[in-house]
Amino acid sequence: MGRIYLGEFEELILLTVGVLYKEAYAVAISKEISKQADRSVNVSAVHKSLYRLEEKGMLKSMLSDPESKRGGKRKRIFIITAYGKKALDESMDLRMSLRKQITDLSLKW
Repeated sequence: MGRIYLGEFEELILLTVGVLYKEAYAVAISKEISKQADRSVNVSAVHKSLYRLEEKGMLKSMLSDPESKRGGKRKRIFIITAYGKKALDESMDLRMSLRKQITDLSLKW
């Protein structure tokens, strides 16, 4: 199998799912990205990416128990799969490899 390709937003979603662990649902992910990256994120964009990453096998989801404070609604909680972790590892390795190749001279303007 070849290299696993992740977009920047997909990578951010996967990382945030890992940070939130068992509390990783769309609204919480959106809030955490806003807090950590100082970036506004639309919940519908998070939903779309979560489902796309689940289709790719990088995430799996389950429904939480119903919550009375949510009117008996359940949250869809996401967790990273082994394939998702592999994608993150490959992405980090590529970034680090490229960063190490930049000479100090090329960073001076």
